[in-house]
Amino acid sequence: MQSKKNIILHLAVLQLMIIISNVAITKSQGHWYCPPSANTSNCINSNSYVDCHGQNVSCKAYSCTPQSPGCSCMIGSYNCSSNCSYEASPKVCSCNADNCHCLNDMINSPNSLQKQTTAENIMNFVDQIANMTGLMSAEAAENYLKTVDDTQEKVSDLVRDEDKSKLVSYGNSYLNAFESLVSALVKPTETHNLLNISLDNTEVRVLAVGPNASEKNIPSVSTEKAIMDINIFEIAKSSPSGSAAVAFMSYKMIENLLKPDFFNTSNDTIKTMMSTVISATLLQTNNTKLTKPVIFTFRHIREFDPSGSLSCVYWNISEWIVDGCSVLETNSSYTVCSCVHLSTFAIIMQTSRPTESNLLLELLNSVCVIVGLVFFSLALLTFALCQWSPGVNNVARINICISLLQAHLLFLLRGKFLSLIRRQQVLCAVIAGLLHFLFLSAFVWMFIEGVLLFICVKNLSQISSKKREVLNSGFLCVIGYVVALVVVCVSVGLVPEGYGSEHCWIKHDKGFIWSFLGPVCVILALNMILFIKIVITLNSTLKTLNAEVSQMKQSKVMVFKTLAQFVVLGCPWILGFFSNVSMVLEILFLILNSQQGTFIFLIYCVLNNEVRQQYRKFFRCLCCGRKKL
Repeated sequence: MQSKKNIILHLAVLQLMIIISNVAITKSQGHWYCPPSANTSNCINSNSYVDCHGQNVSCKAYSCTPQSPGCSCMIGSYNCSSNCSYEASPKVCSCNADNCHCLNDMINSPNSLQKQTTAENIMNFVDQIANMTGLMSAEAAENYLKTVDDTQEKVSDLVRDEDKSKLVSYGNSYLNAFESLVSALVKPTETHNLLNISLDNTEVRVLAVGPNASEKNIPSVSTEKAIMDINIFEIAKSSPSGSAAVAFMSYKMIENLLKPDFFNTSNDTIKTMMSTVISATLLQTNNTKLTKPVIFTFRHIREFDPSGSLSCVYWNISEWIVDGCSVLETNSSYTVCSCVHLSTFAIIMQTSRPTESNLLLELLNSVCVIVGLVFFSLALLTFALCQWSPGVNNVARINICISLLQAHLLFLLRGKFLSLIRRQQVLCAVIAGLLHFLFLSAFVWMFIEGVLLFICVKNLSQISSKKREVLNSGFLCVIGYVVALVVVCVSVGLVPEGYGSEHCWIKHDKGFIWSFLGPVCVILALNMILFIKIVITLNSTLKTLNAEVSQMKQSKVMVFKTLAQFVVLGCPWILGFFSNVSMVLEILFLILNSQQGTFIFLIYCVLNNEVRQQYRKFFRCLCCGRKKL
């Protein structure tokens, strides 16, 4: 009788446990474990990271630990009512009794959760993923690799004001996560196998070599911005299994965490990251000793400064150091490094900090450009509002003002917001292309102005009728803008990556800068020839004039106008080729070329009698209007 009571009591307790278990499974939003057992039909509460989302039908495994010897599950989704069938759709969440916060929502969802997201929240998930790679399949590891890669841009936007210790911690977490995930991608092979994975912010290459591999058939390991030369064949042959694997990763965003300023040197210099950060590591082998140095070729990602000093560095837990690495070869496009070990590497350039004279020069540049913009605007208003004699052709002068006004304004704004623009590579390249077009069109209009001025000085009245037929405004506009547009379009077609240097200008790679300097040199040479001919012609004309006072005054004005045309025609741009020789030449170059609008305003507006009379009428009307008020 007692035994029957015990049996009934046990059954009642068991029934109650089942009821409580089902209620807990139905209501809980915690972490659950779905073991891959053929006899399991329900989720079992555990300390592992599997979210049932209030259901006992479908479980999502985020992190698993063996429930019993020989019992574990892969990372991904499971259908618990169908013998825990596995689906590779990783999703990382942190759940409590009230709700779940998932990593994908933090990165992609434009909701209130994203506003509350911090870099620390995201990095906790990254660490969580890194800790569960031992139970992942290769398919799940590749999916999680993309998830971790997607977090880099978000974290980079969130860490601008973080201190060094946090940046270092986040950077190390990323390096650890990528290395752990990539190690799960290695597949056994008898010969060799090269796995290429290109993500938005990371490129991954995994080269595995087996015991039957042929050295001559082993492919090279490279990404878009870097190449690694390692003798993986010798490493494999010296391994007991005859196999070895090497992972090569190139990161685009991680320099925002592992900043170049973490390269501590005795000199107080400006540090600039000149390459993408890359990592190289041997996988699934105990033989990590290198028989000879590894050679890395880095393509420069920023404009090369010949005065700077380049260093091959590697990341040592909390700082960049140079131990074991050296520069073998370098030029404006790439740098070759040799390192005696594998780690995380980069190229850092050191340049001298700006001196007081440089800061003064920058201030002078800003002031001169602003003054020039004011006079460009005044000249354009005068050309547009004043009445001009029928024989005066202002088309070239108007378009010089329009082109240079836009170019100098864009140049000024680019300098003020360079740190923001530089982050958007496409915007940086577009600005460089626009500056290229605007400056080239200005130079073409300077050449047209030189031709028109030469015709005027020669006083070729007999071809005035032909002048209207050939040198009309429409024809001049076609020449002035289409020529510059064709040069820019051809440049883009030949070297599409040539725009967007460190200063959002034309890159010096492959001599691409000559797409600007070439046409400029040709136009400057032609304008210098025209200017010399104009001076000679004007000199011979002035000698025939009578030596009356009024005529002498007019002659002096003509001489001043002619000399001022030296600036209007852009001839002082020649000083730009020698500005590095002397500070005086650099200042002279800066002042003269920023004041082309000032000289145009003086020559064609202030020194024009008809325009001065219209100015007087305007100011009289303005003064009379004020007196009436």
